[in-house]
Amino acid sequence: MFEIARNLERTAAGFSPTVAVTIGLVAVTVGLFVWLGGLGFRKLLVAIVGAVAGGFCGFFVAHRNLPSAISSAAVAVVLALIFEHIFIIVLTAALAAVSSFVLLAALFNVDFGGNLKQAFLQMPAYTWPIIAALVVIFILAGSYLWRLTSALCCAILGTVLVFVGMILLLLHKGAAPVTYISSRTVFFAAVFVAMTAFGTVEQLLFCQPAIPQPGKTKQKTVADEEPDATGQSWRNR
Repeated sequence: MFEIARNLERTAAGFSPTVAVTIGLVAVTVGLFVWLGGLGFRKLLVAIVGAVAGGFCGFFVAHRNLPSAISSAAVAVVLALIFEHIFIIVLTAALAAVSSFVLLAALFNVDFGGNLKQAFLQMPAYTWPIIAALVVIFILAGSYLWRLTSALCCAILGTVLVFVGMILLLLHKGAAPVTYISSRTVFFAAVFVAMTAFGTVEQLLFCQPAIPQPGKTKQKTVADEEPDATGQSWRNR
C-alpha cells in the first residue's frame, strides 16, 4: 500500500503540473463537501460511488476495456440506487475494515514498505478478530442506526479525499508527503480519526437527509383529520 504510494511519489516529477494541481484541488474540494455535507446528498453520493466502483472493477476485470468500464459503471449506479441501504452498509463495512487495518498497523508500527501481503503477516494474530468485530458492529449499526452509518460513511470518504488531494498538491510542490506520513503514522492516524469523528457529528447535527429514512411513515396532519361540513373526515367518505 505505502510502497505503491512511494512509487507514485518517486515518479511525481514527471507529472504535468496542471493535471496534478487540478486533480488535487478537485479532490480536496469534493472531500470537504462530502466530509461536512455528504449526508444531505446521500442519494447522489451513492450514485457517484457506485459508478466509480463499478467502472473501476469493469475496467480492470475486462483488461482495461473502456466500453466494459462504462457498462459496469451504469449497472453499478442502478444497483446502488435500488439497494441504497445495503450498498451503504457494505461500503461502510469495507471502509471500517480498511481503516481499522491501517490504524492498527500504525499502532503496531507495521512496515508497509515491502508489500501488502508482508504487512498482513506482520500484524499480530489477535488484531484480526478485532477488525472482524468492528466490521460486524458497523454492519449492525448500518441495519439499525441508518442515519449514523450514512454520516460516518460520508465522513470517512470525505477525509480520504482530503488526504489524497493534499498529497497530490504537496507532490506538485516537490515535497515527499508519503514518506513523511509513513514515518509518523500514529499522528496521522489520530488526525484521520479526529476528522472522521468531527465530520460525523457535524453532519448529524446540521445536515438533513435528502430522502426519508427507511421505516419512517408520513405523519398525519391536521388537514387529514379535519371533518368536512357533514361532520365526517375524508377517510370515512
